[in-house]
Amino acid sequence: MLLVEDSRMFATVLKHGLEAAHGLDVTHCASLAALRSVVEAGGDEFAVAVLDLNLPDAPNCEALDYVISQNIAAIVFTGSFNNRTREDILSRNVVDCVIKSQPDSISHVISVVDRALTNVRTNVLLVDSDETSRAALLGLLRQQQFHVTAAGGGAEALHLLDASDSFDLVITDVTLADMSAYTLLAEIRQRHGEDALSVIALAETADRQHAARFLQSGGTEFIQKPFLVEEFNSRVFQVASIQKRIQALHGIAARDYLTDIYNRRYFFQYGPRLVEQCLRRGETTSIAILDIDHFKRLNDTYGHEVGDLVLKAVATRLRVLVGDEHLLARLGGEEFGVLFNGLDVAAANDFCETLRLDLARAKVTADDEQLSVTVSIGLATIESLESFENYLNAADQFLYMAKYDGRNRIVSELTLLKSMAS
Repeated sequence: MLLVEDSRMFATVLKHGLEAAHGLDVTHCASLAALRSVVEAGGDEFAVAVLDLNLPDAPNCEALDYVISQNIAAIVFTGSFNNRTREDILSRNVVDCVIKSQPDSISHVISVVDRALTNVRTNVLLVDSDETSRAALLGLLRQQQFHVTAAGGGAEALHLLDASDSFDLVITDVTLADMSAYTLLAEIRQRHGEDALSVIALAETADRQHAARFLQSGGTEFIQKPFLVEEFNSRVFQVASIQKRIQALHGIAARDYLTDIYNRRYFFQYGPRLVEQCLRRGETTSIAILDIDHFKRLNDTYGHEVGDLVLKAVATRLRVLVGDEHLLARLGGEEFGVLFNGLDVAAANDFCETLRLDLARAKVTADDEQLSVTVSIGLATIESLESFENYLNAADQFLYMAKYDGRNRIVSELTLLKSMAS
């Protein structure tokens, strides 16, 4: 991040505080000329800048104008301040303005930087059927550095949520053109679980029962209109901050301790939702189980340390090949699962063949020896909504056939039909 401040005392204290609190690499500039030189050098990308309004070579907010022109989030830290200055600064889409003379101003700046860094990592889905209200809220959220996607109604919002797992937070008006916020909330919780997304409702009503009803229905926060901008910013940030902590905890719980890919628990938790999303889009999909061939023999011959090394090497390669589009997990022992996001059996079969050949070509180095690893794969089609265990059991049956037929191969309905035809 950038720190633009000509006072040596404030610069030293702020640089130390920001680096200690957030582990940031803080670049200090004492003038507009130095700021331009650092930014135009292009060696670093700066997400946030804390800057004074008045510098020796920029007495009239020129540094702020320059930072904004470079699409860097600006936090003003100034000693020159009155109501007119405040209105002028906030109209320039800064994140916040902190007065040097106020108590705990350094701590305040550090907390505002925390807010900006949290917000810039937060994807918000804004749902509002009123175009004027939607535009105003969009401006407020983007000013606070949120990544925002707007929807004009509940159906569009649900479509966007089904199409992407990137959203962290939904902000919706209570009254939408096609459904109420309560209906939207119920659909979100049913499709995505209780804590995958935080949901905030906004309402211009004096009836406080709306707030109680929304929160009792599983909503995260409720904000009355009209609101103070500072109140709105603070409430949304608090929700975003808590959501990020929940996601971090889920991330730890969802990972396999050895391979650092998803574990069996997460596969069974998230898999059914992915299947529902595919079927709702009218797509068939597929599920595969991969088993490392002769893994017990490898463990008995080389020991469990080498076995663990092979598991980690296979998981690393699978993660590169599968990527983020599909769901990969270690199911236990030497078994891995892949739930494809909208691939029919033919496309999934081709994908699995790529995995099989790539793993067979790779070598794992253990005790100065090059080990070859092959996998057997069972692949099952998902065409209708059933229990998730049924899909896995079908893939497991095909896996058994692959191992029985000699290993290092794929067995699916497609391969069986082809073998029968030949």
